[in-house]
Amino acid sequence: WAWAKDGDGQVVLLSGEPGIGKSRMIQALRERLGDQAYTPLSHYCSPHHTNSALYPVIGLLERAAQLDRNDPPDAQLAKLEELLARSSDRPDEVVPLFAALLGVATGERYPGLALTPEVQKRRTLQALVDQLAGLAARQPVLALYEDVHWIDPSTLELLDLVIERIRQLPVLVLITFRPEFQAPWTGQAHVTALAMNRLGRRQGADL
Repeated sequence: WAWAKDGDGQVVLLSGEPGIGKSRMIQALRERLGDQAYTPLSHYCSPHHTNSALYPVIGLLERAAQLDRNDPPDAQLAKLEELLARSSDRPDEVVPLFAALLGVATGERYPGLALTPEVQKRRTLQALVDQLAGLAARQPVLALYEDVHWIDPSTLELLDLVIERIRQLPVLVLITFRPEFQAPWTGQAHVTALAMNRLGRRQGADL
């Protein structure tokens, strides 16, 4: 975290069996950071959405924007615009992409996206990476990706871009997963792999 705060972006891969304490480790880290100024970004993968494109990202954005699907479309759009204004100086370009991702109607305020699905996906992923960089320009970012053994392919593709981009940003990316997941990011200089193993008999007795 100290290295990341200084602009030397870091990635930590935290693996361990179910119930061994990965989430507790994250809680301890956040407690340790105390009242430091930083932006937390929490992404949660789900076993029920392994084929839902960018499911953890959509959940994060909905929480951050406080979207209420019972609100009128213009109110939802206003909340999305307010959220993106914190990280982008080109809202006219990114709002339609994020609105399409979240299923928020833009009405006549923005032109429709006349893009092929592949181009729209590529631009959306790039906009998400740019949003992270925009947030990091304001203050350090702690980006959590939990239970990545259930990650969907699109979010995995996004993570590839994020891990490459943060090398010179004040960002710590912390990724948790079970041992059966083969993390493709090991071996990079800014990536640290930590495995949480069961305590031995003597360690357990000491505890």
